[in-house]
Amino acid sequence: MDDQARARLIARFGEDVATWCDALPTLVARLAERWGLTVVDAKPGNTGRTLICDGDDGVKKVLKLTPDHAIAESEASALRAWDGCSRVVQVLETEFADGAILLEGIDPGTQLMEAGANVPWAEVGDLLTQIHAVTPPSGFPTLEDRVVFMYGLAESGLRGSVAEATLSLEMLDRARLRALALATDGGGNAIVHGDLHPGNVLDGGPGRGAVAIDPRPSVGDPSFDLADWVTLPMRDGGTLEDGFDAIAPHLPGFDAERVRAWCVALSPLFVMRPLDRGERTPFVEAMLSFCW
Repeated sequence: MDDQARARLIARFGEDVATWCDALPTLVARLAERWGLTVVDAKPGNTGRTLICDGDDGVKKVLKLTPDHAIAESEASALRAWDGCSRVVQVLETEFADGAILLEGIDPGTQLMEAGANVPWAEVGDLLTQIHAVTPPSGFPTLEDRVVFMYGLAESGLRGSVAEATLSLEMLDRARLRALALATDGGGNAIVHGDLHPGNVLDGGPGRGAVAIDPRPSVGDPSFDLADWVTLPMRDGGTLEDGFDAIAPHLPGFDAERVRAWCVALSPLFVMRPLDRGERTPFVEAMLSFCW
């Protein structure tokens, strides 16, 4: 694990996670022997380590490890609820005592965030339709729980940051209340992916298409999962309506006003990192206008 990856985990979990980082090579070696894996690459992450592996059977596999075992259990529970959904990565093995999940490998596995303007909207619509059609199992947290967690993490990151000069804590709190109102007004009862941005959707090739990974699942309003998609055209100078027009033909029951309300409620979360980097792009300005 490089210094940058270690720093991200310390920022998320605190200094104590350094012990986990130090022990990671031993853990990986043990799991690789058990599951017949050879590690060939590593991917960055904010909650753990993702390792691309070759299986002894010649098949690509992905080993995910996290120091927070509850994250592994939650992710695996959602993926197993979506078992058989072609638009979702499938679980092969788990070892929750080690915070480990073994997943199928996706080829070529390119993130859709690298697709630029060439978003496969029909595939994204099918992905959303598939995951939201599955009956939620018992024991999942609510979308309200997810909103509380997200805004708690955002508040911690905003205090004392460069972004706070532009995005005040009062603005963040106003957005939090909007999000909580949407999460608790009976807007739906689907499994919500919870982190369905283009970086968490991979290209599975001509036979598979768009495949979702890395859920942070809850149960509630499925419109929550659309905010990262309908705002994509705004990054290239378009409008929110352009995003609606792109996804609506591929998503039965699309509720534009509901999705718009979520975009407004989540707008501070879109701009915190760009503002920390000193970016004031038209997209950032548009998102900031939603914060009032």
